[in-house]
Amino acid sequence: MTLPPNHSASHRFPAGGRAFPHRDLIAIGALERHEILYLLAEAEQYVEFNRQAAKHSDRLAGLTIINAFFENSTRTLLSFEIAGKRLGADVINMHAAQSSVKKGETLIDTAMTLNAMRADAIVIRHGSSGAVGLIASKVDCPVLNAGDGQHEHPTQALLDALALRHKLRELGHQAEDFTGLTVTICGDVLHSRVARSNMLCLQAMGATVRVCAPPSLMPAEVERVGVEVFHDFDAALHGADVVMMLRLQNERMDGQFIPSPREYRHLYGLSPERLALARPEAIVMHPGPMNRGVEIDSTVADLPGRSIITSQVEMGVAMRMACLDVLTRKARGVPGWGVAKGEWV
Repeated sequence: MTLPPNHSASHRFPAGGRAFPHRDLIAIGALERHEILYLLAEAEQYVEFNRQAAKHSDRLAGLTIINAFFENSTRTLLSFEIAGKRLGADVINMHAAQSSVKKGETLIDTAMTLNAMRADAIVIRHGSSGAVGLIASKVDCPVLNAGDGQHEHPTQALLDALALRHKLRELGHQAEDFTGLTVTICGDVLHSRVARSNMLCLQAMGATVRVCAPPSLMPAEVERVGVEVFHDFDAALHGADVVMMLRLQNERMDGQFIPSPREYRHLYGLSPERLALARPEAIVMHPGPMNRGVEIDSTVADLPGRSIITSQVEMGVAMRMACLDVLTRKARGVPGWGVAKGEWV
């Protein structure tokens, strides 16, 4: 498969840069529904591209992408690196443990340093909410949020939506959105930027979203974002079309949030018996990494035909390729993606 030149997803979207009029990708909450759908449509070409034997394009040839990760990561860092390299970009990974941050350099100084290196796009993961937005305000190139504190993880929500839509189409559902779908998100909602981004993304696409967690792991007033709140997992599962499990983020916990992992599994672990409470053939998701035997049993995580956890990983590369492609179009001089007097032309 050869990628079409200057691919535009569909005539259904505004032309050129008006389809996605953002320099950065910081938060799902900043996107309109049609902008989310546009990124999903753009990612479709890369799903097919990544499944062919030769997986290299020169679309981003000559561009430099910096992956600046101030937190540890496996899936996100690796998929962004693969995404950039498959598009032909020069990709540089910067780990905080090897950076001047460990020597006391401020976040703004780091941003100014990265900016001075003339990167064409910067992918950032940081442990503080709002840190990515701060860096974006200090640099001249597009910035992609790879997770900031407990704020958001937008590309994870987008890849989850892409994986879910692929599965639904496999099952015969051809709708582009999730209208009529009920999704239950269960786990450490309090500390999960993935949960926050998914709540916003899934609802923007028409789904009814339920969140379930023990009271100690449920954000205050979370219902204000439009979700249904449950503390009883069994009740949250009834009628669910999709079950998305979240891990306990012990690294973000300061204090005792649950009695024990064993007790947590008893109340909030997804077992085959619990899954049977959801709709027949309900889809199982998990953003990873998984704590098998705690929030999800291996028999459920690996359930053929129902679990799309490995598909989420596959879709992550395609979605991040699409995001890098779209956000660098101005730098590459793609027709219709320039800016004149602050407006897309």
